[in-house]
Amino acid sequence: GEPHKFDPTFTGPVHNRGCTDVLCCVIFVIVILGYIVLGTVAWIHGDPRKVVYPTDSYGQFCGQQETPNANKAILFYFNILQCANPTVLINLQCPTTQLCVSKCPDRFATYIDMQYNYRRNKSYWEYYKQFCKPGFNNPDKPVSQVLRDEDCPSMIVPSRPFLQRCFPDFITRNGTLTVANQTSFKDGHGKTRSVIDLRAAANGITSLLDAKEVGTKIFEDYASSWFWILIGLVISMLVSLIFILLLRFTAGVLFWMVIFGAIVAVGYGIWHCYWEYSSLKGKPDSDMTISDIGFQTDFRVYLQLSQTWLIFMISLAVIEAIIILVLIFLRNRVRIAIALLKEGSKAIGCIMSTLFYPIITFLLLALCIAYWAVTAVFLASSGDAVYKVMSTLPDCKYTNLTCDLETFSQSNVTKLCPGSQCTFAFYGGESLYHRYIFVLQLCNLLVFLWLVNFTIALGQCTLAGAFASYYWALRKPEDIPPCPLASSFGRALRYHTGSLAFGALILSIVQFIRIILEYLDHKLKGAHNACARFLLCCLKCCFWCLEHFIKFMNRNAYIMISIYGKNFCASARDAFFLLMRNVMRVAVLDKVTDFLLFLGKLLISGSVGVLAFFFFTRQIPVIQEEVPSLNYYWVPLLTVIFGSYMIAHGFFNVYAMCVDTLFLCFCEDLERNDGSPSKPYYMPQGLHRILNKNDQAGKKYAVS
Repeated sequence: GEPHKFDPTFTGPVHNRGCTDVLCCVIFVIVILGYIVLGTVAWIHGDPRKVVYPTDSYGQFCGQQETPNANKAILFYFNILQCANPTVLINLQCPTTQLCVSKCPDRFATYIDMQYNYRRNKSYWEYYKQFCKPGFNNPDKPVSQVLRDEDCPSMIVPSRPFLQRCFPDFITRNGTLTVANQTSFKDGHGKTRSVIDLRAAANGITSLLDAKEVGTKIFEDYASSWFWILIGLVISMLVSLIFILLLRFTAGVLFWMVIFGAIVAVGYGIWHCYWEYSSLKGKPDSDMTISDIGFQTDFRVYLQLSQTWLIFMISLAVIEAIIILVLIFLRNRVRIAIALLKEGSKAIGCIMSTLFYPIITFLLLALCIAYWAVTAVFLASSGDAVYKVMSTLPDCKYTNLTCDLETFSQSNVTKLCPGSQCTFAFYGGESLYHRYIFVLQLCNLLVFLWLVNFTIALGQCTLAGAFASYYWALRKPEDIPPCPLASSFGRALRYHTGSLAFGALILSIVQFIRIILEYLDHKLKGAHNACARFLLCCLKCCFWCLEHFIKFMNRNAYIMISIYGKNFCASARDAFFLLMRNVMRVAVLDKVTDFLLFLGKLLISGSVGVLAFFFFTRQIPVIQEEVPSLNYYWVPLLTVIFGSYMIAHGFFNVYAMCVDTLFLCFCEDLERNDGSPSKPYYMPQGLHRILNKNDQAGKKYAVS
């Protein structure tokens, strides 16, 4: 008789299914609509110019076209020494007047010196004037009044622009900090100050300056080598494709080759590290420790230390030992894994379109990330300009109170605190919307996580449906339904959006809590409360475990949803008990598959990385002339290695999903069928042979 008659619900993924978890689906749609509204509101209120351009004391943007500041793109601080205040780096606002200027000062000068020299030579005032308030043109005004009203800075120091702000131009000469070759300067109040005071004022800025220099060089490297990086990524894509297609013919041979290749490669690494270590051992200066030399941008410095090679050698030896032990104890299980991987490769060979499904996931994720980032920037920049009273007098009681720029000159604050000003402080606001911006940012983050996890869930469910239709075809490939991937995608979206959203929501809430815990941990870094730190550490650990468990459960629940079309909770329960009944197989298969696929990823990214290394360090004679000249050859090298790893990861993810689906179907097959003509096994011959399951043994298993 026809084998499809014995159990109509079991000819592959159920076709006559209904919608599941409708309530969650409705909530999900409402949340998405709310997210669009949030994005629109943020877009109306926000102004990314507040993030891009610096703002002067009058609340105007520096460098914005069609304003008086159009040609003045840089922010200048009247008295940079005021910026030594630790609160400054939090909101980047120093308690001193800030003006937009076209270029930073390039010399030391004080207002007193300028007044003295101006009588002989007008050019002194012309130069100094550009750093005074617009419209101020009275060089004879007494110094005390000028400094009280903050018409002009008391001094200027040679500076250079960074992040569109003028910061003192520090250069360290022979271990001594200098600005324009000087170690001291006059502060315009009749005192001589050390350059170290300036350093305190611009603390944190100098390290940023170094980082900026490195950043510029890295950008140049990308600009000159992007074409070759692209070629490297295309090569890794082709290698990944070939790798997966080869598995259907040579999974066993290829994997033993991968494993022995890894053992030999790590062994060679150990030998090389030992050789480097022993050759450096006798040399002077090589016995310094890594902590002695601190952080260096030139990586080659570390390679001249014997300690570096010792660390490499020990790490590689540990990896080698782990690989060998795993092989000795799990060799039989590895055979089962290889049989499943061969089957997986055949399934992918029959449904090639599945390999390119990750592109859809990638595009959807890119859309989510872009929308989230834009909304976050617009939310962050949607405050109104807040002005505060700033006074040069130490005992003014109005200092730091909010004020209104228009009415300030008529208020009694100017009478009680002469010389006080109403200057721009930061962007914020008192309205309901502004008060809840932080809450809205958190909502933005939570919905973003939900959408990302939903996208991943949709991909998993779609692939599981396609591979399940392969497994439950009695004659492969003749009985596989047409367009398995497209019909599985349609089923997942039409019937199971609610279930997928439910699973994604649980995972997102756990991830959200983890992010908040990380934030709290970061905030408490300085606190010496050991109890709080310990509690946080425990919580972080628990939630990490919980997240990984939920990910595992969701993945198997989605496979069950794609096969039976039940709701999320029922599917998760069925999957859980099915896995528990086969717990040893699950543990070994899961780990062995992960291990083998991880080795495959390493092999692909490693081989492409070695090729890129020889190319970028000009060690391939044939194409030596083509290599662009680079500041740091590790920039394109790391990009190629990381990129090829991610490409291999994308392909192998499909593959791992395939193996997991086939495994769950295989467990179901064993429990439901006994190999008799009325209940034949659906599993392929290869798996049958590996498990030594003739039909009679299958019956015994079903009974036990």
